[in-house]
Amino acid sequence: MADSTASSQVPAQPAADRPVYVVGGGPAGLSVAYALRARGIRAVVLEKSDGVGAAWRRHYDRLRLHTTRHLSALPGLPMPRRFGRWVARADVVRYLEKYAEVHELEIVNGVEVSRVERSPDGTGWLLHATGGRELTGAAVVVATGCNHTPYVPKWAGLDTYTGEFTHAGDYRNAEPYAGRDVLVVGVGNTGAEIAVDLVEGGASRVRLSVRTAPHIVRRSTAGWAAQYTGVLVRRLPTGLVDRLARPMAKLSVPDLSAQGLPRPDTGLYSRVKEGAIPVQDVGLIDAVRTGRVEVVAAVDGFEDGKVVLADGTRVSPEAVIAATGYVRALEGLVGHLDVLDGRGRPLAHGARTFEQAPGLYFTGFTTPISGTLREVAMDAEKIARVVVKKGAGTLSRLPG
Repeated sequence: MADSTASSQVPAQPAADRPVYVVGGGPAGLSVAYALRARGIRAVVLEKSDGVGAAWRRHYDRLRLHTTRHLSALPGLPMPRRFGRWVARADVVRYLEKYAEVHELEIVNGVEVSRVERSPDGTGWLLHATGGRELTGAAVVVATGCNHTPYVPKWAGLDTYTGEFTHAGDYRNAEPYAGRDVLVVGVGNTGAEIAVDLVEGGASRVRLSVRTAPHIVRRSTAGWAAQYTGVLVRRLPTGLVDRLARPMAKLSVPDLSAQGLPRPDTGLYSRVKEGAIPVQDVGLIDAVRTGRVEVVAAVDGFEDGKVVLADGTRVSPEAVIAATGYVRALEGLVGHLDVLDGRGRPLAHGARTFEQAPGLYFTGFTTPISGTLREVAMDAEKIARVVVKKGAGTLSRLPG
């Protein structure tokens, strides 16, 4: 019963008949729910918004997958060919809606889980949720994603800054910025694409504030998608991939040092392992090379209505867009279970669980070089197999 709110009151279940609760109705959560349902296990997706794919719904309009349609489909349902090779944001949302409908996933909308803890009898998990609900499950899969809560650095003077300031999570398109001077802060994929969008949308001046020069790769070269290379090198030693990437970058990406974007002095895959995915070029290279996007130093703070850059320069853009990323915000949910590292990331991922928290799983919290959607689809099957194997006798099974 996809996207249903009628079953928002989910009663506690006896120890021998408990569902698996999946927290989050994005691609990762839906994949796990399908994989469990395909094995006859009742999985209940708890989604705080009023529809699946909430993160995708709020992304900027021009966004397209940087992974191919074929390698981005979730288990059990191909993406339609009419979506093209690089699927648009709106089509991803349509696909997720169809996915929930086709697989008859049990989704409860408008329910936000605030805390997960062991059930009093020690045989399962107790979830505290919206409206005072207390839900007991045989296992819990946390799939709230990397893009949970917008992150803004604690810049000095930002609290008194009177200029227009927006996080990239609230950016939709360039229309409000036509004819205006805009500073984009951050050169991940989001910041790079917003900068290009602003240029193409008629902003009078676009500056891109960069703290650390990114690795830039072509999304596709002669028909060969960058993702294909990512899949091939996924399991290779980090140092080897770093060495292989250097000459490839010199062949495919021009030196932009004179424009303020020098080649990084750290390896591409080493950066991926630290969580920094390469920037896939959707126009940034040409925009920087032609001066339509001006690269400037990192933001150091705000003072007297101006933006202070790390090199001492002060600039006065009409609008600032902070493409400074998101935080997972898992501390309140599971921080008390000793399952997060010092940066708030799950210590185990996919089918791996914890000795101190058996039956608690995480998916969708990594940014693999081979593509996030591909990896969450693979994780879903692995998680489902382990849940079924370890939960025999306690799992709620579907009729039939």
